[in-house]
Order: sequence, then structure tokens, then C-alpha cells
Amino acid sequence: MSDYKAEFVEFAIASNVLCFGEFKTKAGRMSPYFFNAGLFNDGDKLKRLGEFYAKAIVDSGIVFDVLFGPAYKGIPLAASIVIALAGMGRNVPFAFNRKEAKDHGEGGTVVGAELKGQVLIVDDVISAGTSVRESVNLIRQCGAEPAGVVIALDRMERGAGEQSAVQEVREQYGMPVVAVITLDNLVEFLERDANRQQVLQAVAGYRSTYGV
Repeated sequence: MSDYKAEFVEFAIASNVLCFGEFKTKAGRMSPYFFNAGLFNDGDKLKRLGEFYAKAIVDSGIVFDVLFGPAYKGIPLAASIVIALAGMGRNVPFAFNRKEAKDHGEGGTVVGAELKGQVLIVDDVISAGTSVRESVNLIRQCGAEPAGVVIALDRMERGAGEQSAVQEVREQYGMPVVAVITLDNLVEFLERDANRQQVLQAVAGYRSTYGV
């Protein structure tokens, strides 16, 4: 596991974004951990979050021309990532969408840079894949192509079928999905922490039951 991935787990725990206990998922499963990216909610946290995403993007090697953050969570996320990339010497344009089209001024649903060439989508997680589908449709309507998706956490968990939501997106659109951390990274982190062996057992048990 890369150093920045372990640092991200520590950062998420310290920010109370990643919590351990008993949490009911949308699928009705009792999960031993919960990830709430909405709690990256101040300037320092958002700055660091963008830097972790930027490292994952550079590490992935995905070639892209524009960064796209779907409303609403993707908007501050995309902004923080392009700032971080600029600090690494790469100036990247970014755009985001409105939920409803504006009928005055510049109009339309896309704000920021023009969606053209290869467009990389950034979001917090992929649950049902709805946000990705809407983003892909919007990008293609603008005459561009999706280059991939980058998320904070891949739970590596089965959905209604045998595949995870991330696997379904990869297969349906034929594009890479990159996560800053995956469930495997979280398990590896817990294996190194002597004080969290009980948590490790719970997470490992959940993965054996619902993992892909």
C-alpha cells in the first residue's frame, strides 16, 4: 500500500469521516464501518482531500483533458483537486453541472471549462452508479468522452448481483474507476494496528460475506 493511502485512512479516521461500529447501509446490511465524505467540511480538510485525490489521479496514469465534478458533492471536490494538481505543476481546467438548466445569462447546465476531449469524473463514492450515468450522458451530449472516474473509497461490496457498483461501471462504460483507497487498503491498514484487531475482525468478516 502506498504511503499516501495509509495517510488517507489516518486522515479520514481523524476527521471522523471513517468511523467504526455498527451502521445500517442502504441495502439493509449492518456494516462495521461508515464513510461520510460530507465531513471533509473545512478549509484544511478540503485542501488535504484534494491533494490525496491528485496523488491518486497521477498514480493512475489516466490521460484526460478536463476534470468534471457532478453536483453537488463533486463541485468542491473538483475545485480542490485542480488546485492540488496546479500545485504539482499541472494546470487542469474543470467544470461542474447545475441540477437545473439556467435560462438566463450564459444558460445551460455546465459551469466552468468546456467539456471536450477526455473528461475525468470525480466523486466521493459510487453507490448505485446513478451519478456516473448522468455524468457520462452529459459529457457525451457535449461531444466529449469520459476518461474514467476517481472516488475516495471503493467498498468492494456486492450490489444486487455478484458485482460491485464499481465493477458494474467499469464493465458498462469500459473505463477505469480509481479509488484513493479500497476496502483491501483499509484491511491492510487495520492489520498493522495492534489496537484495532477487533475492528479488523469485524471488517474482514463483513468483507468475506459481502465482498467481491
